[in-house]
Amino acid sequence: MKEPENNFISVFIDEEEILVPSGINMVEATRLAGKEMPHYCYHQKLSVTGNCRMCLMEYGMPLTDRATGEPILDRRGMQKIGWLPRPAIACATKALPGIHIRTDSELVRECRNGVMEFLLINHPLDCPICDQAGECSLQEYASDYGRGYSRFVENKNVKPKRTRLGPRVMLDDERCILCSRCIRFCKEIAKDDVLGFIDRGSYSTLTCFPGRSLENNYSLNTVDICPVGALTSIDFRFKMRVWFLKETASICTESSVGVNTLAGCREGKIYRITPRRNDEVNDTWMPDSGRILHNPVDSDDRLVHYTIDGKHTLVEEAAKKAADILSKGAVAVVGSGRASVEEQYLLRKIASAVNAVSVSLVSRTGEGDGLLISADRNPNVRGALLTGLIEQLPHANLTNLATDVETGKVKTILSLGEDLTQCGLGRDLLEKSNLIYFGTHCNETGEVAHVLFPTLTVFEKSGSFLNQQFRLQTFHTAVPGPAGIRPDIDSLGKLLHCLDPETIPPSNTVDIWASMSSGIPQFAGVSVENIPKTGLLIDGSQWAQLPFIEGKSLHYDPATQQSEAMNISK
Repeated sequence: MKEPENNFISVFIDEEEILVPSGINMVEATRLAGKEMPHYCYHQKLSVTGNCRMCLMEYGMPLTDRATGEPILDRRGMQKIGWLPRPAIACATKALPGIHIRTDSELVRECRNGVMEFLLINHPLDCPICDQAGECSLQEYASDYGRGYSRFVENKNVKPKRTRLGPRVMLDDERCILCSRCIRFCKEIAKDDVLGFIDRGSYSTLTCFPGRSLENNYSLNTVDICPVGALTSIDFRFKMRVWFLKETASICTESSVGVNTLAGCREGKIYRITPRRNDEVNDTWMPDSGRILHNPVDSDDRLVHYTIDGKHTLVEEAAKKAADILSKGAVAVVGSGRASVEEQYLLRKIASAVNAVSVSLVSRTGEGDGLLISADRNPNVRGALLTGLIEQLPHANLTNLATDVETGKVKTILSLGEDLTQCGLGRDLLEKSNLIYFGTHCNETGEVAHVLFPTLTVFEKSGSFLNQQFRLQTFHTAVPGPAGIRPDIDSLGKLLHCLDPETIPPSNTVDIWASMSSGIPQFAGVSVENIPKTGLLIDGSQWAQLPFIEGKSLHYDPATQQSEAMNISK
């Protein structure tokens, strides 16, 4: 056998020797070997129950003489393998040094055929109308591992259909294969033990406990992990076939956790948001409230025109006018914790170019849930700290700015994405100042702005955020923005160029990172191309004493069946 190294052990899968981490189960071991071990009930982030029996395999260990401890050899001089007389399930079998398994023997194939045959006894033949079609494990395994025909002539049992388990989840019980993933998720991850099975045999049914419903803020994760079409999202149900969707990596902007997501889109429209696995941040989960953040993208009150004093113009003309106003001095800059790192960096350069009287950031806070929603409801306050846009924690209200406008200390306000009327500045105060506003939707601030720059939502542009761990994570353009609207970094770059003609306007995030990596020590050597999919930890120790620097990620240990927010700050 190969020599073990760094807590790795040698195992044999279909007579091929590979090194795997000690203690890993054989489902994961076969995945590391590049082989598929079919399974339904097993999930890498949940406890093991062994419900479905789909991952049956042949299992054996090298034989040794009990008296001497010496290996028992065969005629070829090779150590004999003691194969168990019956198959074992891979999900509940830990990798041991020298373990041998067979994943494609005649016995294994017969076992899988039998399991599939029983699962399909009462399962309806409704794949053409099932929302799970195209990403259904039962559909795939029936083709790959099933017999291809049925020997049963009895009628199928009829079970409840279109049962609401909660406000967001629908159950078609005829499709349920009793894998119990949803039950374990609610109990172990969401800490809301609300689901269970009732009745017995082929009449077993999934239901909520009496007087309860599935309404926690993580309920739609049960839809994500359901291997069949039993649990479906009421919001997404019958809206779009999944094979038509193009999925784009994005980041949830609900809070500073920085949950990794996938935006499922077709023809410029977002149909659903689902979690993207990142074990360093959110495992494989996301809150339900983050799945509806795409709704404002298609709202009727989007800003779609660059304007000067209410008249439509080009972005270049708007930039020139804004630069003329800003050049007169007495400028206050209001940034946003929802802006990307790149946008915050350009805004800082603009603030420096006009010698801004003050630079503010609006705080958004709420109660954290200990899982994937933090108390800091801005996704990128740490980006503002690192780029130098701000030097201290933001405040919810801009009372100091209101005083400066009243006293005449500030005559011009540049706001990036913040409706100032919601932050302590009344409309009468805004009308006293020269207001330049960058925003996505109509509001009172935009109505009184002298120069208005329409901007894009997070789903319509690319960039990066720094989450509560100071982990730099990228997001990408999922859908195009309204016609004629330039990316935010383009508008900010044009404005910066008008203020400082020696500055070359950036054409993309690569250009901005070239400047940031050379000008900000914590970003030294960082480029868009070398940021991993799981993100890049940046040194944030300078701000570690700040109360909202939580530095946590969701971690679940299947061995202890406990989930908790683990502190992983450096």
